[in-house]
Amino acid sequence: MSHTRKTAKRGFAARPFTLWKEVAVAYLSPALTAGLGGLLSGQPELTMAAFTSIGATSAMVAAVIGAWLHRRGRPRRWTTSVPRPVLTVGFGVVAAVIAGVAGWFASSWLPSHTSVPDAWWLKRLQIDLPLSVGLAATIVTWRWRSKTSRQQR
Repeated sequence: MSHTRKTAKRGFAARPFTLWKEVAVAYLSPALTAGLGGLLSGQPELTMAAFTSIGATSAMVAAVIGAWLHRRGRPRRWTTSVPRPVLTVGFGVVAAVIAGVAGWFASSWLPSHTSVPDAWWLKRLQIDLPLSVGLAATIVTWRWRSKTSRQQR
């Protein structure tokens, strides 16, 4: 008996990867948790960042990586042959490094080389971008791979 028949028989039908749902979760999860953390700790800048730089960045990264991975419903061969933890960690680390460079660029280089003022929210980008991007890339890759693996069986 195939795996999908077993799971369907138990009431756990394999759900397909749905990009808009993944993007919604990628926005809401960090936005709500960081927003609540900022609210409870009395940090209004964290609360504001939760719904802007943290949540929006997570959603954007989930959309880009999820769309690239899903690619019209056909996975690339190497993304399904690499072990799931390796693929997930790899995407998370690469995305966090790219976001870290972007956060440094925005917070350090821009104010000293352009007319962009050195604002408090620019300093937050050094932390917000790599964290939210790394988490979003890791989560969407893990979830995509789990749903892709089930569909191929």
